[in-house]
Amino acid sequence: MLAKAAELPADEIVVDLEDGVAVADKETARASLASARARGTLAVRINGVRTPWWRDDLAAAAMADVIVVPKVESADEVTAVAALLGAGIGLEVQIETARGLVEVERIAAAGPPLEALVFGPGDFAASIGVPVLTIGAGASEYALGRIAVAARAFGLQPVDGPYAVLADLHGLEVGARRALALGFDGKWVIHPDQIAPVNGVFTASAEEAERARRIIAAADGASRVGGEMVDAATKKLAQAVLARFSQ
Repeated sequence: MLAKAAELPADEIVVDLEDGVAVADKETARASLASARARGTLAVRINGVRTPWWRDDLAAAAMADVIVVPKVESADEVTAVAALLGAGIGLEVQIETARGLVEVERIAAAGPPLEALVFGPGDFAASIGVPVLTIGAGASEYALGRIAVAARAFGLQPVDGPYAVLADLHGLEVGARRALALGFDGKWVIHPDQIAPVNGVFTASAEEAERARRIIAAADGASRVGGEMVDAATKKLAQAVLARFSQ
């Protein structure tokens, strides 16, 4: 899996030491990190700071570009991990519990090297008692919206969590479009077949980019573009669309 992941066209590869690894296999998983590679960013998800494994995980992940911390519930947890990070290593934290969501603004304010807030839909649904059996089903728009606002308020990237029904690409796309509509920059995937659909959702089309350029080129103040009133706020929207356009 590590060898295959190294060649995938994903913006970030996350090597998991947490929920994807049985307790008996934690040490073996750490040893495998030496062979981890990525075409883009290489991240390692360590075990949470309330477990006995996270410090050993962190020590083994010195080769990573980014450390992902799961089930974060306080800014103190972010600070504890950040204090042990090597120079130049970024930090992403997952908001996956009711307590984590209650604390999300303070977590987001923790400062560098924190780069992103990642929603964890499975653990979050379990935390608040949502009666679903699939990771990514029943995702809370309230939670997504609050995470996005907290991330943007402190200059972080909001990233949606995965959808576990591997063959249901329509359901995956629906979830990705919901996250995009709520202000998210991207979405985790857990299978190579999910990469292209998610990239397709979060990448602006050529038509959207062309309309965005026309809006930006419009006269200052209120004006009309294609039968619609545009102003300074519309130009900000257009700039955000162009930022998602890949030629």
